[in-house]
Amino acid sequence: MENFASLMHGFSLALTSYHVMLMIVGVMLGLLVGVLPGLGAPNGVSLLLPLTFSMDPASAIILLASMYWGALFGGSTTSILFNIPGEPSSVATTFDGHPMARKGEATRALTLAFMSAGFGALIGVVLITFLSSWAARFALRFSAPEYFGVYFLAFAAFIGMGSASPFKTIVSMMLGFALGAVGMDSVTGSLRLTFGFDQLLPGISFLVAVIGLFGIGELLVTMEEGLAFNSVATRVSPREVGRTILEWPRYWVALLRSSAVGCWMGITPGGPTAASFMSYGLAQRWSRRPEEFGEGRPEGVVSPETADHAAGTCAMLPMLALGVPSSATAAVMMGGLMIWGLNPGPMLFTEQHDFVWALIASMYLGNVVAVVLVLMTVPLFAAILRIPFAIIGPIIVAVCFIGAYSVNSNAFDFWLVLVFGVVGYLFKKLDYPLAPLVLAMVLGDKAEDAFRQAMIMSQGDLTVFWSNPLAATIMTAGLLLLFMPLVSFGVRRVRRLSVKS
Repeated sequence: MENFASLMHGFSLALTSYHVMLMIVGVMLGLLVGVLPGLGAPNGVSLLLPLTFSMDPASAIILLASMYWGALFGGSTTSILFNIPGEPSSVATTFDGHPMARKGEATRALTLAFMSAGFGALIGVVLITFLSSWAARFALRFSAPEYFGVYFLAFAAFIGMGSASPFKTIVSMMLGFALGAVGMDSVTGSLRLTFGFDQLLPGISFLVAVIGLFGIGELLVTMEEGLAFNSVATRVSPREVGRTILEWPRYWVALLRSSAVGCWMGITPGGPTAASFMSYGLAQRWSRRPEEFGEGRPEGVVSPETADHAAGTCAMLPMLALGVPSSATAAVMMGGLMIWGLNPGPMLFTEQHDFVWALIASMYLGNVVAVVLVLMTVPLFAAILRIPFAIIGPIIVAVCFIGAYSVNSNAFDFWLVLVFGVVGYLFKKLDYPLAPLVLAMVLGDKAEDAFRQAMIMSQGDLTVFWSNPLAATIMTAGLLLLFMPLVSFGVRRVRRLSVKS
């Protein structure tokens, strides 16, 4: 009841015409940032942060948070329409969202994505509101062994639950680990896999790789198939949006499951990207028709979008309560809080009561504003697919290269985009999955750092990963998933032998 009373007080502070205007402006700016690949929410918030220094902290954080919601929605838009993830966490949405768009269901895919994203964010805010103290204590239980266990579980889930060949999945993942290791080792300072190129010292940008793998790679495939989108005749009427909204509750199981995954990965340092991949894998594993994933399955859009936004919202909790950001955007926002003279941590809820609860109330309001605005723009975005490919194709290429250059302002990234575009094309032609490669690039360095820290803690003893019930449970689940293909193969072999005999 105390939290509920504080929330009502927060609504009284946030529900003003000035703050609502800031939410609308923030969401629209976020949509623009999210649609342009290479910028993303962290860069967008970083660019906007200096403009908020003259504002009071509550208004400033409301503007930044609203921009964050908008950027997440914008990343989903380009993922579905053009197979170009505007955000790293939107990669999993491309697997079924873009096939739906190519089949003439762009409006349906966008509506399902936006409704699911809004639901995931709402669950995340509810968790922050009523379970903040418990969630903060749970996050404190995570140290290096638990972090590595979470990453290991995410990797093993793709091997054990993916629809592709386990061998091809492992090959793709190993390539991702190698790409993630390029550059200077943060521990020893030694150079790894740079091959004499000074431009590779900072490593290969994940966003540059994603733009090439999905954006340029998809364009090459489209050119081979005849220079045309398959969804030119898609319906873009508001009535279609309404029908999809009525259909959306049918996927309540995926919504609840993905919300749980997203909230867990948001509170712990898993992050939205890992949450969306893990949720997609679980949806495919428990589906009655897993073979249809990758060909335009609605659950393949609902699951990653729900988990993505639930994790993105819950990432605010450890930042506020512990001063430990679990996402890049939360880290930027925490820097803003410190510039405004606020110290994130357990005392923030006591010393800055009005600020914290105004922020939490604005999350509810900002989420509603974002969902309404993006649903209103669904027909507009879907209508883009009616433009001939001869016109939209060059525009997509220009957006890809602009996005790649905006990451590091490095012309060398143009060549990397082209290289990754060819790799993406070859992977699709040879039927190798791209998702494990992307996941390994995102989490590979984090998993390596967590493993090293755990080894230092235990002086090289691997049993540290089973040193407490939480770490042991996560690692055991990961091992079971890792060896699941071998067990399945053995069972099938035994059955075949028994039938022959």
